[in-house]
Amino acid sequence: MYRELNRITTESLLIVLQNVFAVWRIGLSANVRASRVCLSSLFVLVLLALAVPSNAQLSPSGSIRRSPADVVKRYVLLDQKGARLDAVSFDTVTPYIHWKEEPAWGRIVVVQKTTVSEDYRQWEILNNLEVIIPVTFQVRGSVYLETASFVPEDRTEEVRFHVKVVGNYWRILSPVIPPHVGLKRMVSFARDAAVHESDDMQRTALTALIDSLRKAN
Repeated sequence: MYRELNRITTESLLIVLQNVFAVWRIGLSANVRASRVCLSSLFVLVLLALAVPSNAQLSPSGSIRRSPADVVKRYVLLDQKGARLDAVSFDTVTPYIHWKEEPAWGRIVVVQKTTVSEDYRQWEILNNLEVIIPVTFQVRGSVYLETASFVPEDRTEEVRFHVKVVGNYWRILSPVIPPHVGLKRMVSFARDAAVHESDDMQRTALTALIDSLRKAN
């Protein structure tokens, strides 16, 4: 079975490479700018053709043999689960990003749904190893940590993640955005904080925050 999958992948790669060279030859005599656009798209197809077939899981390192969209998907999924809410869990996202530390966030964006564009035609292709991938967040509002308050705001937010091959691995270069945490995870995070809070006023504020988040569900 694996031998057959490898054969199909190899055949697909050969077809793509043939198209790349065909466009390159045309580009010698045709419009140079148009041919560069075609070549950029075809280079992405080459990268996708090199990917391990469907059921293989993404390696934690963000291997170049996978689609760059897989790295973005893993990053935003971990972010939704609250991986960027404390220093310990932040280590789980470091295999997918190029920065080593983040600012002390005073605001957490609460999201209901996240959609990562997997269609390379919707990406901005900077070159054969560098792309910008759009991600759409369905935002429900923001939690402000200083006041432990939730401000509801139903809106759609698009973030364009700059992804590049760094040392043979896909890495997200930018932007460094505030944590985008799922609504249910935010409720459990606030509930846990309230349980461990010794100050009565802070605990009351956290209880009010939990109620506000539940109403937004």
